[in-house]
Amino acid sequence: MRSSRHRAIIGFILSIALPFSAGCAVQNQSANVIEEPALRSISPFPIGSSIRYLPFQKDLRLQSLQKLHFSSYTAGSDMKMHQVMPMENSFDFSVVDSIVQHTEDYEQRLFGHNLIWHSSTPTWVKNKAKKNPEWLASFMREYIHEYVGRYRGKVHGWDVVNEGLKTAGSGYRTDSIWYETLGPQYIEMAFRYAHEADPDAVLFYNDFNLERDLDKFESMMSMVGDFQSREVPISGIGFQMHIRMDIPNSIIAETLKRAADTGLQIHLSEVDIIFNTHDDSRGGGIQRFDTLTPEMKVAQKKKYYDLVTIYRTVVPESQQYGITFWGFNDRDTWIRRFFDMQDWPTIYDDNLAPKPAFWGVVEALN
Repeated sequence: MRSSRHRAIIGFILSIALPFSAGCAVQNQSANVIEEPALRSISPFPIGSSIRYLPFQKDLRLQSLQKLHFSSYTAGSDMKMHQVMPMENSFDFSVVDSIVQHTEDYEQRLFGHNLIWHSSTPTWVKNKAKKNPEWLASFMREYIHEYVGRYRGKVHGWDVVNEGLKTAGSGYRTDSIWYETLGPQYIEMAFRYAHEADPDAVLFYNDFNLERDLDKFESMMSMVGDFQSREVPISGIGFQMHIRMDIPNSIIAETLKRAADTGLQIHLSEVDIIFNTHDDSRGGGIQRFDTLTPEMKVAQKKKYYDLVTIYRTVVPESQQYGITFWGFNDRDTWIRRFFDMQDWPTIYDDNLAPKPAFWGVVEALN
């Protein structure tokens, strides 16, 4: 049963999320002039975005916006296993080294995404594990020790395991070479190896739909509680927050509050907000809106305002690891590529101009 204090917190969130300016104070700007306020200068916690490094290097406007707004850098795919170890016994750290240099040059926190994820496991790893299951555990330890150890003190935190639970409902994701070969304990093993390699790194479990799929959320909470009871070195929970406009604020507040009650760091790690919907599979987009209207822009502004306000309200300041946008402009959003649908989920538009959603974030941060 919820306590009266808990009910009061949720009620406060729903009331505070209402007042915001519907106006769109977007200024005229040339390709080289940025007139919007820097998010990193007004945010009380680290604020970041995912970046695909090589395309980023070719786009001066994108670079100027990233340097202006973000105090935290998450690699879109450049730090995943299939990129850093595409072949057996062959690490390729060239891009990661460049990312480290970029974040040092511009005083940005580097967040490591990710160490173990079923979707970024190279084919050669899967094939070898099927032939020699005993090999996979030793490979995981060696891979994490080499990778995390190389960037000890340079990568602030890691998504140690990404999406280890079922897409929907309760229980572990079983269609993974890691689960098939090592069982559910592979998640604990990964955390222990990462902590051995860098005892100071902040270590996260990261997943999607935690804010609205309550069965999945309960599975995550059960796993986290078990880890804490046995001193498995987990430091934080990553809520990806790829959400729809119609996800109730009350559900988001409830799950964030309960997650924060663990005492762990809470990271909104991959934020975007879509109008359309999908079935969580590649190409599974369901196109309900073909055009972005002024009314939709204002509604999205409010949803971004609400999300940031909820985070600031229910997560104690000491546990606010930050908010990271999964890409920050509609032109480059992963939503269109992955789900094969048109949508406008971010805070900048296709022309790299701030949307009303950007100003919703600004107002919530202020």
